[in-house]
Amino acid sequence: MIDTIIAGARIYDGSGGPAFATDLGIVGDRIALLGDLAEREAFARIDGTGLALAPGFIDVHSHSDELWLADGRCEGKIRQGVTTEIAGNCGSSVVPAATPGSGSPWRDLDDFFAGVERSGVALNVATLVGLGSTRRAVRGERAGRLEPEELRAETRLVREAIEQGALGVSSGLIYIPSRYADHDELVACALAAREAGMPRYVSHIRSEAGELLEAVDEAIEIGRAAEVAVQISHHKAAYKKNWGKVHRSLAAIANARARGISVHADVYPYVAMWTGLDTILPEDATLDGREATLERLRDPETATALALRLRLDREPSEWHDIQISTVATERNASLAGMRLDEIAAAWRLSPPRAAIRLLIEEGLDVGAIFFAMDEDDVATVLSAEFVSIGSDASARAVDGPTAQGMPHPRTFGCFPRVFGRFVRGRHTLELAEAIRRMTSLAAAQFGLTGRGSIATGNFADLVLFDPVRIVDTATYEHPYAYPEGVDSVWVNGSAVVRAGASTGKRPGRALRGGRG
Repeated sequence: MIDTIIAGARIYDGSGGPAFATDLGIVGDRIALLGDLAEREAFARIDGTGLALAPGFIDVHSHSDELWLADGRCEGKIRQGVTTEIAGNCGSSVVPAATPGSGSPWRDLDDFFAGVERSGVALNVATLVGLGSTRRAVRGERAGRLEPEELRAETRLVREAIEQGALGVSSGLIYIPSRYADHDELVACALAAREAGMPRYVSHIRSEAGELLEAVDEAIEIGRAAEVAVQISHHKAAYKKNWGKVHRSLAAIANARARGISVHADVYPYVAMWTGLDTILPEDATLDGREATLERLRDPETATALALRLRLDREPSEWHDIQISTVATERNASLAGMRLDEIAAAWRLSPPRAAIRLLIEEGLDVGAIFFAMDEDDVATVLSAEFVSIGSDASARAVDGPTAQGMPHPRTFGCFPRVFGRFVRGRHTLELAEAIRRMTSLAAAQFGLTGRGSIATGNFADLVLFDPVRIVDTATYEHPYAYPEGVDSVWVNGSAVVRAGASTGKRPGRALRGGRG
């Protein structure tokens, strides 16, 4: 007896090849049959006529992490067709957790994954180990080169996380304390990952603006020196004076690949970034971490000088291109969704002064959306055959504990937007190729076994959608909106979305080392 038959859909197997129309049978958690199943009986038969059936989408750049425990429904992702998330990006991960004062309820990655599986999660989850987290565990947020014993401790933490299932290491080289890591430290940690069996270095590179090309070269060199695969996260050229540089950065990646270095990238299909407002501060203002930064901002003379530097660094119009998304306290919750120049006008301050005041009042915990990219650049990056899709967002819902602030619309619309805007709209990709980027390419980049393609014996992670209608509906002004055109989603053979609505099931698994 077959559990589920999906009949008559056009199947895109994830390879990038043409679709074929046939039936698919699910038994347990696997794809068991492909072919004419008209005469076979099943507990459930789904009519896929006129719809596309693809492998479940793999979000290679997620920041869900602890949110898998806070709300295992993960509706913002499964409603997009995402069946697997990879977290621990940009140097920040759930491990190492057992550091003084962390208050973490889990001891290590084994303990965290066990907790996620106990509480239940709708999709499959995997993680990297973040080099910001490991560095903080051995040195706090202090700047400077690691001492030999500190470096040994950090690489030991990397190996322990890999041995417990992490898929590789990540760095966030614009963030504290990752930004203090030098070439030797990055190579040593990447080597530790390779020796532990996961030769993979994933990087939010040191610059996505003026020094973009140098930052790409650094990432490639880390991969060459450590003999590991490199994934350049959310590749972009930020701010107008840098637009067009992606042609040269992609050429550098292609040249490295031609030399035998495994280098890939990922992208999200939007023209706005989403990160901390504190990233506007110059590096010397944030030296040695949060408390030291806040002390400088609270000093009147330092703040005056800093406000002048910020005013000189940006064109007046660029302050309107910063939209506040989240804050830490109720004090400024009403500011979510407002542009920084609007806040400045309401407070009767200059935009730099308003930014400094907001950072002080919220203890630096201010999320902001920066409209800094060019859509032609986004299309150029997306057109490169080695680029997969990553939302750079966490799994949220329109209600419950994760429905806070004004998140980036990619939280709810990333994958459908690729189809609506860049397949049907700009014709950047063909449908089958877009699916490949979200499935088999992503699975290969991160070593996910039995996922990312439709074949008998593979896990039944599947998405059934209307290729003509699938589109994002979330906007910067109204981000809490699920996409249209996604009919059904299966994770490990169990339907988590049916007829466009969540079923409430939580069949997801922790993919330790890409398996599970």
